[in-house]
Amino acid sequence: MLLLLFILGVAETLGPLVELENVAGKLVFYQMEGNATYVRDTGELASDIPTKTMFELFDPQKNFSGAKFTYTWDLGNGEVIRGTEPVVRYNYPQSGNYTLRLKLGVNVTEHAPLLTDSYSKDVQVLDAIKHIELKGPLDYQVSQNTSLAVHVDGSPPMWVCWHILPNCVLDVTSECTLTKLYENTLRLNLTFTSAGVHCLDISVRNDISKLQTSFSLYVKRSNNANLLFMLSSAAILAATFSFITVIACRPRHYNRSGIATSSNAVFKKKQDSDGQSSILFNFSNVERGEKEPLLLKHGSQYAS
Repeated sequence: MLLLLFILGVAETLGPLVELENVAGKLVFYQMEGNATYVRDTGELASDIPTKTMFELFDPQKNFSGAKFTYTWDLGNGEVIRGTEPVVRYNYPQSGNYTLRLKLGVNVTEHAPLLTDSYSKDVQVLDAIKHIELKGPLDYQVSQNTSLAVHVDGSPPMWVCWHILPNCVLDVTSECTLTKLYENTLRLNLTFTSAGVHCLDISVRNDISKLQTSFSLYVKRSNNANLLFMLSSAAILAATFSFITVIACRPRHYNRSGIATSSNAVFKKKQDSDGQSSILFNFSNVERGEKEPLLLKHGSQYAS
């Protein structure tokens, strides 16, 4: 009778242990940056960011309320961490693909056999977007094709949304140009149509981070336009100066035939013996080349 009771007691003790062979739970990843904490439930982590992985036990019946657990964490990069807490803190310094494995040991009672279970999770470690750099010429000109390079230090693929803001004024009605980037450099070819200060507004994101920034671009008028304006102004000034010079230095030609010859005439009044008088025109200085005074061409003398 005592032996039977002992066997029944052992069965009652082993019965619940058989049911608890599989320890239910899941792995949850957290990453902290500044005062913010992000839940990474997609298997994608940011490199060189403090990371915390926690094993969340699923035990609604409280069967493991008094059990003792041991945790062996294999991070997949050669680092193994052992402890009695369901959480491990670490970070991946480099991007890449890793498999995190957890080996779980459970002691339900002091004399009960050790229960073990294992979990694994494939993680992809990506570089977060921390910096956006613009590489291009020092100055920009109107109507000139300009090549720009935007370098992003995050892990691709990345989605880049950019647009040009004239006078750096945000237009809520305009849509940005969305580009999927499979490398770290975005190359742009721009042609500005107006001078002034313009802004390149750009937003970049990948699966684990997002960054937005803006660059001021000073656009000046084209040198060709300035040269054309200067040449046109010089041509106008030269034409004006030439016209004034021609007018000022042109020789003056006088029509000598149009000069009144009366200035060379002497009017004489002669009275004859009969008491009648007559007016005589006496030209004492006739211009060279004239055969006779102009006033005598169509008449002789007048007598009164």
